[in-house]
Amino acid sequence: MTDTLWTPWRMDYILGPKPDGCVFCTALSEGEPSYADNLILHMGQRAFIMMNRYPYSHGHVMILPKKHVSWLEDLDKATQTELFELVVVAQSAIKKSFNPQGLNLGMNLGSAAGAGIDDHIHVHIVPRWNGDTNFMPVLADTRTMPEHLADTYRTLSQSFIEIGKSI
Repeated sequence: MTDTLWTPWRMDYILGPKPDGCVFCTALSEGEPSYADNLILHMGQRAFIMMNRYPYSHGHVMILPKKHVSWLEDLDKATQTELFELVVVAQSAIKKSFNPQGLNLGMNLGSAAGAGIDDHIHVHIVPRWNGDTNFMPVLADTRTMPEHLADTYRTLSQSFIEIGKSI
């Protein structure tokens, strides 16, 4: 039997107005004064970590290269390495912050693979807990998140500081 994680609230993103240009590049270009507004948690030399504004689960983050590319082979080896080093950093911060019972880790490369933003690759980390799905999204088109995104950002930011990976 296959489990399904329904996320109807993401229709706001799918059907809503799209900004001009890449949302990730725009967030990056706004610089450090806008990191919190853009939910950026960590800035590396070639890649960065930010929260998903339309999360599947509490604490959902993305790891992205600074370079605007669609495919992994379009990144140099140093960026590929840093990207996946930051996956480990993000995993550590999520575990420290929220103690999930599991994590989904994935990439959707290309629109046919389900990428909502297919022109700037990114790795998703979605924390999971036993029993974390319920009837609310299916029956009431309502998601249940245990805290506001801004509070989750503060919690994760503190964990990044504690593991020595602050912005």
